[in-house]
Amino acid sequence: MHDFIIDEDSELWDVIYDGPFFHTEILGEPAVKVLKTRKDYNDADRKAIEKNFRVKKILVCGIGPDEYNSFSACQSAKEIWEDLKIAHEGTTQVKQSKIDMQTTEYELFRIKDDESI
Repeated sequence: MHDFIIDEDSELWDVIYDGPFFHTEILGEPAVKVLKTRKDYNDADRKAIEKNFRVKKILVCGIGPDEYNSFSACQSAKEIWEDLKIAHEGTTQVKQSKIDMQTTEYELFRIKDDESI
């Protein structure tokens, strides 16, 4: 999936890592950052929104219908990616537990009396 996204557009991977871009403008005195309304978006803002939609589409098209319901509520490509990582790799604790179990299994690996090399 990672290579497909990079082949599509190298900036799309940034959308996954950095999360969605919040379109803000600075108003007033003293200066305060506020979210822009849709009517105030410029071309760069629209391009950033389009990139998030493109990545979401790529990710959603790459999952099966059984998983779609789990990710359909996600607002950003970053949220979908994080949920996919947890669903398929597990949390750090789950990954460490799997490593520990396989290490123990390897350490206990012995040839049985009825087996030959």
